Amino acid sequence: MLEVGKRAPAFTLQESDGEKVSLSDFKGQRVVLYFYPRDNTPGCTLEAQEFQKALSTFKKRKIAVLGVSGDSLASHCKFRDKFGLTFPLLSDPEHKVLEAYGAWGEKTLYGKTSIGVIRSTFLVDEQGRVERAWYNVKADGHAEKVLAELRG
Repeated sequence: MLEVGKRAPAFTLQESDGEKVSLSDFKGQRVVLYFYPRDNTPGCTLEAQEFQKALSTFKKRKIAVLGVSGDSLASHCKFRDKFGLTFPLLSDPEHKVLEAYGAWGEKTLYGKTSIGVIRSTFLVDEQGRVERAWYNVKADGHAEKVLAELRG
């Protein structure tokens, strides 16, 4: 687990259209970095739609939103287009960034233990430090919970 106040792990990943996106691209700006298990699944779709719905509020606060999963760029493109997502979806097929953020590991779903994405979100401050970390989040209502904490 990442500690608040520590430097967020640096990364460069490809975005849906193949462009490379690095955390350092957002220096001087806060970033909501959310990790989700899989494109086009009910919970992940709900979470993405909620972040999309709240995107204008994040933008007014000068906060970028980035979604990360292990899905392919082609999968991200289909997901983005199907649901009209306008924030970057980053592909981490080797799970290196997921692991660096503690968002990959053992989890239990319906009583079954497996290894996979642990739905997690991080707020990274303007200097690239972890301002807030949410682990094992529930998709429904999560974007609003992030906004509520930002409002104070």
